[in-house]
Amino acid sequence: MKLEVVNIQGQSTGRDVELPETIFGIEPNEHAVYLAVKSYLANQRQGTHKAKERNEVAGSTRKIKRQKGTGTARAGDIKNPIFRGGGRIFGPRPRTYGVGLNKKVKRLARFSALSSKASAGELMIVEDFSFEAPKTRELVNILSNLKVDEKKPLLVTAEHEKELYLSSRNLRKAKVVRVSDLNTYDIVHAGALVLSEGAIEKINESLA
Repeated sequence: MKLEVVNIQGQSTGRDVELPETIFGIEPNEHAVYLAVKSYLANQRQGTHKAKERNEVAGSTRKIKRQKGTGTARAGDIKNPIFRGGGRIFGPRPRTYGVGLNKKVKRLARFSALSSKASAGELMIVEDFSFEAPKTRELVNILSNLKVDEKKPLLVTAEHEKELYLSSRNLRKAKVVRVSDLNTYDIVHAGALVLSEGAIEKINESLA
């Protein structure tokens, strides 16, 4: 599968890049993608929620009234959950929401997502993103030239490029990641996938 390389002005460079069929040309496995996205979102949950139960609330353990003869329901100490300020019944406790996923399934899901973007025409290869200093306006112009400024673009680079990353932080729709941080959720969530030439080489090395 070949794809044309364009520059940051959106113009053709006259060169093509051969995309490996094993990564960008497979039959997408939707269930693997679903599992990978589910695992990613579950792993984002902190699970630090906590409510105090009866044995953790501050207060006296003295029995507040006699057991019988009051005409009302029996009660123990003031920390009883039925009283205001008492403990919470079956309150949330810290836990881990993480969902494990087999490495082969993760790999299949990532390839499926990349193949889906390629077949849908939502994949673009840019010659290079060269920034001498962080400039948000310059990145906005580049995305406009590439006609992806309204499509929630995901820019993928071979290595961490500080200037490009800092230029994108103030943009609500755009996101910059390096190949080693690329995950299925980001690929699926993006409206357009913009890869640098170096990123293609890196993908071939690390994923192929």
